[in-house]
Amino acid sequence: MKPAGAVLLALTLWAARPAGLLPLDEAGYRAALARQRGKVVLVDFWATWCDPCREELPVLAGLEKKLRARGFVLITVSADEPEQEGAAADLLRKTGVRPPAYIKRVKDNEAFINFIDHRWSGALPALFLYDREGRQTASFVGETAPAEIEAAVGRLL
Repeated sequence: MKPAGAVLLALTLWAARPAGLLPLDEAGYRAALARQRGKVVLVDFWATWCDPCREELPVLAGLEKKLRARGFVLITVSADEPEQEGAAADLLRKTGVRPPAYIKRVKDNEAFINFIDHRWSGALPALFLYDREGRQTASFVGETAPAEIEAAVGRLL
């Protein structure tokens, strides 16, 4: 293949990738949190096949919009399989979630789950709250009342 053809192929493949979803592993997770140092961060692990996750996304996007000026950031991490990446990106756009958004791409799922929180089973939805210094202060696994999440965030702002 000629160099121009290789460039065209690379651009075509890049353009076909769903916008806004960046692959995330342990190193990427650490870096994503480090980029938000000085802010209160809520990391949301979710999937398109998870009904409570889909219901929670617009609520979390609204909370982020409401509290953004006070230093609150929402990071979303889809746990979908590669073939669902397009659907995941579409759902984030429809629910008003701001980028960047991530999709979990790890070699060892169990090791990744333990890296995030050794008490987490991997169940979804799962939220992990970090203070301005990057320390995890709370976690919410399964369906959680929005008022409970907002109260925990509010205590850190």
